[in-house]
Amino acid sequence: MADFDFVLSDGERIPVIIQVRRGIRNITLRPKVRPNRQIHMSRPWTVSNATALKFLESKRKWVENIYAKCPHKCQLRPGDEIVVFDLRVVLMHNPAQRANRLVQNDNGTYTLVVGGGADMFERRVRDFVKAEFLRRIKDIIRTTPREFWPVRIAIRDTTTRWGSCSTSGTMSFSWRLAFAPYDVMRYVVMHELAHVKHMDHSPAFWAKVRELYGFGVERAKRWLAQNGAELHQWF
Repeated sequence: MADFDFVLSDGERIPVIIQVRRGIRNITLRPKVRPNRQIHMSRPWTVSNATALKFLESKRKWVENIYAKCPHKCQLRPGDEIVVFDLRVVLMHNPAQRANRLVQNDNGTYTLVVGGGADMFERRVRDFVKAEFLRRIKDIIRTTPREFWPVRIAIRDTTTRWGSCSTSGTMSFSWRLAFAPYDVMRYVVMHELAHVKHMDHSPAFWAKVRELYGFGVERAKRWLAQNGAELHQWF
């Protein structure tokens, strides 16, 4: 049970749970966005709750930024429409159907028919999007020379990074990019592929990104900076 509330600038009240822990010297602060939006704090037994809350207030800008980047989740239901992979997709449910099925409509939109029980509806939509995202990421990578191809591709659900490239050859991508325009998703892929040659963000690195991506890198970067938070509204 929450001990206090932290009120964001938009009026949302975030429950604050404070635990007293022996053996620690400093206050620790952990904002959480899932499965529930809560702030967990630990304090030494010699520190009061009032002092801990003052510490939390001193970190307001940081905390506000975290929750601004992770808006409230919107529950998906049959009949809802989402935009994914630049496609307008209406979600439908057919409990008698086993596999998910994406159908193109005459008007250019699509319908995703989801099977299984109603309690698994959102999960099956999410699993479909993640699987399709991985397939499309691989297709984008195959358009580049093999020397840039990763050893392994990992799909993540991160809130602060859209992609990463390790020295071991593993590239990770946030599947939330499935809700971004295709050109933005492609930009993130080319960004990580460029790290194969330059593990930094030097002028040489950005030149390689532009070489792989082509015209429009700055536009894609700007879109992601301005709209990235919206990619977390589902699930």
